[in-house]
Amino acid sequence: MTKEKFLSELRRRLKGLPREDIDSRIDFYSEMIDDRIENGLTEEEAIEEIGSVDDVVAQIAKDTPFMHFVKEKVRPKRKISAVEIVLLVVGFPLWFPLACMACALVFVAYMLMWVGVIVTYAIEAALIATVIAGVVAIFVTGFNPAYLGISMVALGLAMVMAFACIAATKGSFRLTKRVLLSIKKKILTRGE
Repeated sequence: MTKEKFLSELRRRLKGLPREDIDSRIDFYSEMIDDRIENGLTEEEAIEEIGSVDDVVAQIAKDTPFMHFVKEKVRPKRKISAVEIVLLVVGFPLWFPLACMACALVFVAYMLMWVGVIVTYAIEAALIATVIAGVVAIFVTGFNPAYLGISMVALGLAMVMAFACIAATKGSFRLTKRVLLSIKKKILTRGE
């Protein structure tokens, strides 16, 4: 792939960023390619060393804060006309509840990614409470092997459940990160 083709493809794929950000990224990668060529690589080798356009776009999406994308999407491209303002005011009883419902659905979807973690920690807390209650029961009611057995089983399950809590938390963090990154990529490469 030539430098011009690489940069034009990169520019096309970064449509979701502000113009000045696109220009700075293109300048950065152009300079990076030129530096590698000065060090003795061919144009194709320099581009191959940088990586594919998909890799570069993924890295840019990963490095760019989400609010940067949102600000660019929300920023008006033109002035709002008087007719549009009137339509917004008149249509408020219709569009506002729909917007609230959309926000609530997004919040529910996000919470569903974390409900497994919450349940896992609740089970862990219940097992720890069972261990404590069993130990207290041994001292309060006199030594009863049943209470000791229940405490030991609950302690074993609590130890196993601790690993499940850690795994569920890590999994939810990874899932949240992947979802956010895919949303950022969609915004970044809009219109393809």
